[in-house]
Formats: sequence, structure tokens, C-alpha cells
Amino acid sequence: MNKRQLLKLSLASALLPLMSCSGMAATAVHRSGVLLPAPLKRGDTIGVVSPSGAIASRQGSQFAIESMEALGFTVKAGQHFRSRHGHLAGQDEDRAADFNSMFADPEVKAVICLRGGSGAARILPLIDYDLVRQNPKIVLGYSDITAIHNALHAKTGLVTFHGPNGSSRWHDFNVQQFEQLFFEQQLLTFANEQSINDDLIVRQNRTQTIRNGKAIGELVGGNLTVLTSLSGTPYLPDFRGKILFLEDINEAPYKIDRMMSTLRLNGTLQQISGFIFGDCARCEPGGGWGSLTLDQIFDDYILPLNIPAFSGAMIGHIPRQFIVPVGAKAEMNADNGTFRLLEPVFQAG
Repeated sequence: MNKRQLLKLSLASALLPLMSCSGMAATAVHRSGVLLPAPLKRGDTIGVVSPSGAIASRQGSQFAIESMEALGFTVKAGQHFRSRHGHLAGQDEDRAADFNSMFADPEVKAVICLRGGSGAARILPLIDYDLVRQNPKIVLGYSDITAIHNALHAKTGLVTFHGPNGSSRWHDFNVQQFEQLFFEQQLLTFANEQSINDDLIVRQNRTQTIRNGKAIGELVGGNLTVLTSLSGTPYLPDFRGKILFLEDINEAPYKIDRMMSTLRLNGTLQQISGFIFGDCARCEPGGGWGSLTLDQIFDDYILPLNIPAFSGAMIGHIPRQFIVPVGAKAEMNADNGTFRLLEPVFQAG
């Protein structure tokens, strides 16, 4: 081999890793700033971690593992996912280490959060965002996991999934939706389940139009309390042109009002193209000197925006809940209370 051939061979070897990285990036990045996770199939290994509150009992964590196995997966539990430090599932460093380790493990194809609770925000500075960016994977969970969804979206653009935790109830609705989204990769339309039962009209799972119309944008949001607690931090994503979805539980209307005020004061509400409110379980007015209703709060904060908006979507602390891809491009229809995915949310196979 002469010197010229040797030089060509060395140059080609040096360029090979760059060509491989470029090909990976082209597959993972779907559109500007949006990072798609790798797809999922039965038989894959998934990681179960507990980045927030501690699980109440060992049986609860066992239910989560068995549920994931029943869905057809091999389960790898985080080293500290049964740990406890006060109300937290272990020390911050340990919970973050479990989360990061799942992205570093090439066998793990998805990360399922065991439960919500409180504490996910404490580990946001400890997440290895470069590692996540290099190994985009599915992340599933809701409630306090909102902190992780928004941090990952803000820092990496990764599409994640606001939906049942590992310890949630995995009944027919949640299982069917999981399979349609993750296995069949359907572009789902999210429409509430409704039944009349023995009444003349539908009373349960009703949506209510706040302002009619349609809007297109990326879905962002999650739990209202957790989202507003990220205000002023680098973990709050860009809301320009986005469809904001929110849910909460056990919050009096005056607290909802305070948090909506925060979203207006920090400029979030003025930037969005559409608004979807899910379920607010046990958020009724209490006693005392009276209270605003949720309807009045939405009238005060959402109507002046002149954007399509509706409430009552099956999002939140309810047994049968939508799996909402955070960062996915969607179209919402406030007249009929639905939204639908417009583009794939996984890398091409």
C-alpha cells in the first residue's frame, strides 16, 4: 500500500464516525428542534424508575413490574427505585442516577416512571441532557413527572409521553391506547369515551367549549401545579404557537386562579395557539366567603386570548386517561372537544 492509499484510508476511517452520527441525527430529528424517540415493540427491555415520590408499598412496585411484563416487556428496575428518603424515592443523586442509567443502557428502549408524587424537580439539574439527546427514548408518566417532560422538551426537544405511570391501573382503555400508540404507531385522535347509560343525555366525560375553533401546534403542558413551579427556570419550554394542555387534583379554585395568573404574568398564556384543560379532580369550591368557579377562571384567563379552547379532556388523575405525546404536532378542535396527532412521534424504523 502506497502513501496516497494509506492517506485515503485514514481519512475515510476518521470520517466514518461523523457519517454515522449524521445518519442517526437525521433519523431522530423529525423537524427543527424536535427529537423523536426510538420505537418500541413487544419483547423489548424497558426501565422502571422512581424519580419522584416513594411508593407506598412493595406490592405497588410489584404491580408495576407485573403490568409491564403483561404488556410483553422485559423489565429492568432502577437500582434505587424502591428506596426512600422522607417522602422521596431516595436521595436526589440516586434517583437521577437511575434515570440517567436507563439512557446509558443500550438494552433499555423506554423509561417508565413508577409514580408521581413530589420531588422530580429536585433532580432536573442532575439529568444528563447530552446523554438523553444522544440516546432518545420513550419516557412515560404523569403528575409530578410533568417536571421531567418539560425539562427534557426544553433542553433536548425530545418527545415524551404524559400518561399512566407504571403503578397506574392498566385496564382495557389504557392498554388498548398504549398498544395503538407505541406498537401500531397510530396517529391517534383523542376523543373522550362517552355513554348515555340510563339517562337521556351524556353526562359523564363531557367536554365543554370555552372558545370555538381549531388550532395546530405542538402539545406542551401537564400538571398545572408542577408546570407553574418551573416558572423562571431554564426547564420551562418555549410556548410560542404551542397547544397548552393542563390538569390537576385537590386544588381549590383560588389556587387554580393563582397558578393561571402566574402563567399570564410570565407570558405563557399570551404565546399559545390553543388551550385544553383536562380533569381537575376534587377542585370544587369550598366554604367561607365564596369562590370563583373553574368556568369563571377560564373566562377570565382564556377567553381574552381569542384562541380555540375547551375543557373536560380525559387527561389527569383519572383511571382512564389519554397518553399525550409532549412535543408532538397536533390539531385541536374546540367545537367537538378533540385533538389529533398530525405527524409520527417515533423515529423511522
